[in-house]
Amino acid sequence: MAARYPLPYAFCRDQALLAEREGDDLRLWVSEATHAGAIAEVQRTHAVREVSRIAQQQLVERIGVAYAAREGSAAEVVSEVEGDVDLSRLLQDLPAVEDLLETADDAPIIRMLNALFTQAARDGASDIHVEPFETSSVVRFRIDGTLRDVVRPNKALHAAMISRVKILAQLDIAEKRLPQDGRISLRIGGRALDVRVSTLPCAHGERAVLRLLDKSAARLDLRVVGMAPGMLERFDALVRHPHGLLLVTGPTGSGKTTTLYSALTRLDASQTNIMTVEDPVEYDLPGIGQTQVNPRIDLSFARALRAILRQDPDVVMIGEIRDFETSQIAIQASLTGHLVLATLHTNDSASAVTRLIDMGVEPFLLASSLLGVLAQRLVRQLCPHCRRPASDGPGFVADGCSACNQTGYRGRTGVFELLEADDAIRAAVHERAAEAELRRLAGLAGMRSMREDGMRWVDDGQTSLAELLRVTRE
Repeated sequence: MAARYPLPYAFCRDQALLAEREGDDLRLWVSEATHAGAIAEVQRTHAVREVSRIAQQQLVERIGVAYAAREGSAAEVVSEVEGDVDLSRLLQDLPAVEDLLETADDAPIIRMLNALFTQAARDGASDIHVEPFETSSVVRFRIDGTLRDVVRPNKALHAAMISRVKILAQLDIAEKRLPQDGRISLRIGGRALDVRVSTLPCAHGERAVLRLLDKSAARLDLRVVGMAPGMLERFDALVRHPHGLLLVTGPTGSGKTTTLYSALTRLDASQTNIMTVEDPVEYDLPGIGQTQVNPRIDLSFARALRAILRQDPDVVMIGEIRDFETSQIAIQASLTGHLVLATLHTNDSASAVTRLIDMGVEPFLLASSLLGVLAQRLVRQLCPHCRRPASDGPGFVADGCSACNQTGYRGRTGVFELLEADDAIRAAVHERAAEAELRRLAGLAGMRSMREDGMRWVDDGQTSLAELLRVTRE
């Protein structure tokens, strides 16, 4: 069967064109950047029925999507690899290339990992798990917050896969007894992909977890992340406050950093000195000074934060408040004329206050500096292709189809609760009030819980009641 995209990816990328087969002929997509000689060469060697012109950015995106979809699935590549028993040859380290879509003829283990990365990016996975067990190895993707099996390679291939990951992340491949952390920078179909790598020794070998950060996929808009218009207006007012402490809380993977980035993009970086300290820097924000912590050289959050405060900042974003020292510096900065945005790992908005006090922050300082706390979760959205009205209750459900990989869900959106620090809240914080009292006062002031906020998605058919209850269980 003839290939749908017969020209090599590198040629299409370099010449700014895409040849797509339609029947026996080709349709050629070009842009203003395409050289006439390249078009003539394709027309000389292939039967081109139509030449269509589109914008250069649209062409780049179309090329990336076309060739990422053309790559075989990870399962197909694994079946090829398992027929090769010469593991020493599989481990050969070929020269690095700029884009994974150019590596179709690399060694089998390399092709297998490239297929995993490509499929993960195509499926919107946030993490890749490579786990060893007694008789097999399992590769799983975390998609929309849940893990699903992708492929089960032969156990004999596991060590080779881990070694290749270590080579890419510049880790010590000889050290198998200690955990290691590293980083890989990739490009897949023109998309920049940053991969955080963590390896851990287990009973049956080393396991690796790879966190994928698609830098080109960031849609940093608070309306896009799912915030209701009324809450967006109030949160926007807090972000534009000249000084104080604004917290975003939630578990790992709940979108806290994306929310903070979205908040920063609403500020004028040309007239405001905005600086961040993060672990790691997930997205490059134009006009904003971003610093990444590095424990290997003792550049901690606290140390980086002290240095940043000597850089005359107006707004400071802290990737995460983890200890008393960082929290103390953040509070002092918010009291001395800086707007401080930070994330914290707590279950809801009220518990963020007690968490900081438990860390050692003085209640009277926190009461003076706190602007508000935004708690959030991500709920899976029902697949638009197979959702239907629920027969036994309110809202919609989905049975699963090929478009959502039989899960019934596709994509995620946010549910939020915003605790704003008014006079009553500040007085309660000053007196070390319990979380229940803080929630009661916030409720009297109009705060809606995450579950109440999420009912708008249930009513609109965007998610199911069962999914909302799962994510917001109290």
